[in-house]
Amino acid sequence: MSLRIGFLVSHPIQYYAPIFRALARRCDLTVFFAHRQTAEGQAKAGYGVTFQWDVDLLSGYDSHYLTNVSRQPSTDVFAGCDTPGIAQEIGPGRFDAFLVPGWGLKSYLQAARACRRARVPVLVRGDSQLASQRGGALRMAKAMAFPLFLRRFDGFLYVGLRNREYLQHYGVRPDRLFFSPHCIDNEAFRIGSEAARVKSPRDPKAPARLLFVGKLVDSKRPLDLVEAAARIQGRRIEVAFAGAGEAEARLKQAAAGHGVPAVFHGFVNQSALPAVYAGADAIVSPSVETWGLVVNEAMACGLPAVVSDAVGCGPDLIEEGRTGAVFPLGDTTAFARAIDRVLALDPARSRAAIAAKMAVYSPERTAQGIMDAAAAVAAGHYQPGARL
Repeated sequence: MSLRIGFLVSHPIQYYAPIFRALARRCDLTVFFAHRQTAEGQAKAGYGVTFQWDVDLLSGYDSHYLTNVSRQPSTDVFAGCDTPGIAQEIGPGRFDAFLVPGWGLKSYLQAARACRRARVPVLVRGDSQLASQRGGALRMAKAMAFPLFLRRFDGFLYVGLRNREYLQHYGVRPDRLFFSPHCIDNEAFRIGSEAARVKSPRDPKAPARLLFVGKLVDSKRPLDLVEAAARIQGRRIEVAFAGAGEAEARLKQAAAGHGVPAVFHGFVNQSALPAVYAGADAIVSPSVETWGLVVNEAMACGLPAVVSDAVGCGPDLIEEGRTGAVFPLGDTTAFARAIDRVLALDPARSRAAIAAKMAVYSPERTAQGIMDAAAAVAAGHYQPGARL
């Protein structure tokens, strides 16, 4: 008999759609959305421009919008998604398991509470890591309270090594942990980048292009790329930025001041991103990131990556000398050395290693992890109220 699984997320998200499609091929899936995101809402979320994603986010699985009763509907604050109606969906839904992607929105806790009342096992899949936590008294208070909070979940899907360490730090037992890796639509990016390379081959005499993809805001540290590129000796380098934000003018000034050639693509929607990756030699992620899905996107297109040691995907996706390099956050001298090492990689060997990584960090493997967890909790291995 096919498992019946429910899944609540804030709104249609480009990274979730391929997971939902892969999962729907394996079970009876119903996805619930807590919020209808607008083009203006995307801009307020930090993208810098109004837009809607230009790829299909809704086909291939069954989905429903809940009524969001929040006074200020948003996906950016805890109370921005308030959907008490999820209880009426979970109660008669006959779900074998129900999944939420964390606890950062009121809707997610409403779903967990409804599952407990209906005796439906609830799974959680997030990407928190210890390195991104605050210190001091708040951290001490969390150390005492958080293990009790986590008891409301029956199983935990971890997206990578640092996320697993985080959950184990707070007392989650190994038998409650299931690997469900962070991923993107690998095939779409691979096919799109290959087509772009055929259509517009790179000039072998062109400078090596280092690509930054993300919001152009100080917290993402795009200026570090300009400063690191200026430190590289003996190579022709140019930097490229795909994104929009308030730091763009300062980046242009810095690049001109350092004499670093720079390309500014502006905001790039999903369908055009593979061609942008195809035009680069390496992706960089110099900031603090719980994961860094742009690294997955770039690697699906065959690019090696240079990431700071505060990027969550580092231990999972970066193998020094094969798929990329890691440097200490904020150290632009070390950043430059890491770039130099990555540009010296053997392309064929690097692409093979990257492809092997992507075979694991894929929607199919992610969906299988969810199925494994759902099957375990549906089998009655865990009793509600005794969850850690």
